[in-house]
Amino acid sequence: MHTLFIDLETFSSVPITDAGAYKYVQSPDFEILLFAYSIDYQPVQVIDLASGQILLDDIKTALTDPDYLKHAYNAAFEFMCLSKVYGSMIPSQWRCTMIHGLYCGYPAGLGVIGAVLGMPEDKQKLTTGKALIRYFCVPCRPTKSNGGRTRNLPKHDPEKWSLFVEYNRQDVVAEQEIEKRLVLYPVPDHIQKQWETDLIINMRGVSVDMEFVQGALGIGQQLTYDLMEEAKQLTGLENPNSVQQLKTWINTRLFGKSGVSDLQKDTVTKLLAEQDLPADVKRVLEIRQELGKTSTKKYNAIEDCVCEDDRVRGLLQFYGANRTGRWAGRLVQVQNLPRTYTNPIDLARDLVRRRQSKALRVVYGSVNDTLSQLIRTAFVATQGNVLIDADFSAIEARVISWLAGEEWRLNVFRTHGKIYEASASQMFGVPIELIKKGNPEYALRAKGKVAELALGYQGSVGALIQMGALDNGLEESELPDIVNKWRQANNRIQALWDELNRAAIEVIDQGGSRHLHGLILARECDIIRGTVSFTITLPSGRKLYYINPSLGENQWGGASICYMGMDQSTKKWTKLETYGGKLTENIVQAIARDLLAEAIERLAAAGYPIVFHVHDEVIIDIKPYADNEKMLKDVVEIMSVVPSWATGLPLGADGWVGDYFTKE
Repeated sequence: MHTLFIDLETFSSVPITDAGAYKYVQSPDFEILLFAYSIDYQPVQVIDLASGQILLDDIKTALTDPDYLKHAYNAAFEFMCLSKVYGSMIPSQWRCTMIHGLYCGYPAGLGVIGAVLGMPEDKQKLTTGKALIRYFCVPCRPTKSNGGRTRNLPKHDPEKWSLFVEYNRQDVVAEQEIEKRLVLYPVPDHIQKQWETDLIINMRGVSVDMEFVQGALGIGQQLTYDLMEEAKQLTGLENPNSVQQLKTWINTRLFGKSGVSDLQKDTVTKLLAEQDLPADVKRVLEIRQELGKTSTKKYNAIEDCVCEDDRVRGLLQFYGANRTGRWAGRLVQVQNLPRTYTNPIDLARDLVRRRQSKALRVVYGSVNDTLSQLIRTAFVATQGNVLIDADFSAIEARVISWLAGEEWRLNVFRTHGKIYEASASQMFGVPIELIKKGNPEYALRAKGKVAELALGYQGSVGALIQMGALDNGLEESELPDIVNKWRQANNRIQALWDELNRAAIEVIDQGGSRHLHGLILARECDIIRGTVSFTITLPSGRKLYYINPSLGENQWGGASICYMGMDQSTKKWTKLETYGGKLTENIVQAIARDLLAEAIERLAAAGYPIVFHVHDEVIIDIKPYADNEKMLKDVVEIMSVVPSWATGLPLGADGWVGDYFTKE
């Protein structure tokens, strides 16, 4: 088996950041400029396609030869580009260096991972790339000085082009060095297969109702214009959207009252609650509030990235969540779309298509809120097909119960599945039969629900508040009691936090490995390359990596678990701290991810074309059967298969068949 490392530099007039790689590559003016490669770690060669060189026949043959494993950083991009120019590539013949790094706990970005790995400067990605990419890879603005051209070619600046060739060459050098550094931590075969399936799903894409999307954009634009015009008439201001102008106007109208210092969301809400507010001031504040809600960003994102065949591709990033390996959303961010409570949906969608904003307001109230809720329904079945949506039921609650061996919870999931009621029953010693609508005991369900959502990963009062406990009618004074009662009812889960924390500290401090709850915690070292990791081997065989582990001191004076990772707030590689509850969360979410990944593989093997998936949910676009209920039942049964490594886990799934994506 040979290795072929590849890196491409390309041109397209489509902006890749907003439109995504698939639309970028589909552009008629798409072109591969430079093709850098190395076979079996030999010196890197660069083929200057933009200057008239051609790809050698032996390299062209190697692109589809099963005896050559093709490696690239973010290989999905090279895969797409080469498929467009040289014909279909074969996913199983490709390996992604970026995924290898992510799997091992390192950050994405060829330059970033090189620095984090401590690679020598001559092996790292060159820092000159961004300016060169801006110059050669995207259209330029026509000016008198550049002769009115809209694109920079090699001949326009030969010196820069020579630098670009070297930049392209060095990327392959960096990719090879990363692979050498990670050779002792290979990506398991089943994870590689999942990446290949993910590549196919992203290339397939999902169909979009562009008439509906354009209608939503039109309504949003008109609504913003109407509100601004009304505000101008009320205030006489040139730009009532200006905070300074509007503050001055409001303070003038309020006369002797204390002045308004800002117009932030909370300030506007408090002002609107005042009883003696002048009518025009109240309406202007309402307009400002409404304008703050007026957002068609998701619809704009769809418009930006939709391809010529009205399909959106590249919605998912494999291994996008570095700590757990879960997928991350890209472009439209399907991972965090609002739920759809609008009813009836069909009428609302029809009114949006016909841009009937007034009718929409009469029937549904807030136009903004309705548009927000309907964004899911922009994703539709291909003409003549239906969507099948199937998702796991309470997957994290099931996994943590199974992992900890919390038997009463497992019995709940093996029977009626009412975990909120059962949790409240355990916490407050009330028979579960009494916790039903119409009984005073039903009020306990809210406490059971918020406790289940907030406390599984060692959360306390703050977690309950963050999960909306106070917004749902609970008093802050009763929250400590809810925490205590939930922990008493779930003593095995509480023990799991402590056991994981203690085992992790022992492994980091003393080395070796610890086995508990079907997991293996270990300290792994590559002395030659200077890498050290704390790892957790999951029941599936996949590992979670925590780079350069160490012990610190927590705020209570005890030992704390530290490692190097990407701070999600600052986006910097830095020392992070974790603990038993957080490790539990990582593990549970990682296991839930593995269950979804295996379900996706089974569905794909059974011939169900998945178009995207979200957390614990898959969306399939397929020709309808004569019996749609039978089809849904088949999908749910495939989803509910318990892998051999998860014996005893009570999996459950449910779903629906329809014409468009939605979630209540």
